[in-house]
Amino acid sequence: MVPLDIPAPSFGRLVRDREAAPAAPAAPQPAEAMAAAPPAPVVAALPPQQRQKAELRALCLARIDPASVAALPQEALFAEVERMIAEIADQQRIGLSAREQREVAAELVDDMLGLGPLAPLLEDETVTDIMVNGPFRVFIEQSGKLTLSGVRFRDGVHLAGIAQRIAAQIGRRIDESSPMVDARLPDGSRVNIIFPPLSLLGPCLSIRKFAKRKIDFQQMVTNGSITPQMARILEIASRARLNIIISGGTGSGKTTMLNALSRLIDPTERIVTCEDAAELQLQQPHVIPLETRPPNLEGRGEVTQRDLVKNALRMRPDRIILGECRGPEAFDMLQAMNTGHDGSMSTIHANTTRDAVTRIENMVLMGQTSLPARAIRQQIVSAVDIILQIERMRDGVRRCTQITEVVGLEGEVVVLNDIFQWEYEGEDPGGKLRGRYKVSRARPGFAPRLAYYGLERSWFAALEEDAP
Repeated sequence: MVPLDIPAPSFGRLVRDREAAPAAPAAPQPAEAMAAAPPAPVVAALPPQQRQKAELRALCLARIDPASVAALPQEALFAEVERMIAEIADQQRIGLSAREQREVAAELVDDMLGLGPLAPLLEDETVTDIMVNGPFRVFIEQSGKLTLSGVRFRDGVHLAGIAQRIAAQIGRRIDESSPMVDARLPDGSRVNIIFPPLSLLGPCLSIRKFAKRKIDFQQMVTNGSITPQMARILEIASRARLNIIISGGTGSGKTTMLNALSRLIDPTERIVTCEDAAELQLQQPHVIPLETRPPNLEGRGEVTQRDLVKNALRMRPDRIILGECRGPEAFDMLQAMNTGHDGSMSTIHANTTRDAVTRIENMVLMGQTSLPARAIRQQIVSAVDIILQIERMRDGVRRCTQITEVVGLEGEVVVLNDIFQWEYEGEDPGGKLRGRYKVSRARPGFAPRLAYYGLERSWFAALEEDAP
């Protein structure tokens, strides 16, 4: 730990040095420090207490030496900033309490080393999504509902500095020449950033947080996402190494379901994951995570998901997990499922399990235009065993609405059998939706595989359980 009683000259700039050389050009400030000083008109328009905080923040930034900041750990930096703020407040007769001075110190440290105003939202476990629409409007999702938070950035430059720091953490860049980027935070949260001129509101961020506590099937049953009967069926499907596709809309919980399913994979299996932005949280000891790479400034060096899937086939995987299938890599995914990599999984965007089959067919055609439709459908029914449909409903609950078996091909039509299908029945006085699951107890086409793993009786016993 660095001692906290660091002499002031080693941390702040000396006033006499600036007075001795008034003609010398000012040293270039980092984007974070430059963004921290608000324009005078904005300060003048603030309420008295906020105006005092803004003035104190600006005076403190004027005395901070960026080189010293980079050399200090966060705890020591906070102590030095807090000491400096107390000193400036006393000298300038700024009437802020000790608690308010600590708040200013925390904001400054977050701006210099962290994510600024977003830090409290990232620490709040009840917040699942953060949507920054320019510097002055930040929406959050709690319990499946969107609300406008009280968080604000000082201006667009302040927000841009935070966004650029997020991208730089994983070696990517975001600016007007490269105005879109997918990134991730150190805790695994997924971030999408878009800059002007594409965004007319200024820099916009979309952060998908992941719970620090891992969500398993038991937690999903408690949340009402699935029933105990469905949890048992999905557990058997994962242990029997069935190929599973998870379908749903944006923010419906596809990745959460994929993480829960992956917890049931045998720890002795070798798993290779392929993702655009790494967000899967697999707990097995033998996991190889792969991540795509965007092109460089010259437009070269791009590595797509399709490249990763092709390479994964050469890595002797037991299972391949594709974080999200959205393009021609669907063909390689089906090839992997059909060539001995049983138990592979992926997620796609679709509204129903029937639409999911059509979407897979369309994505295959994006890369293999010469294939006839029947050949593609035959490939799908041979590769995919089960499709799960996840939906975020209007009461805020993310529910698994369908568990569908891909039965086979009759003529030109892919035959599906809904093992579970949620049927809406009404709404209770508290606004929560009521419904029941319709269960099909037909013998599945993958029954021989269940028997091979000794799980056939368990499957039919689970289907015979009384659904709530």
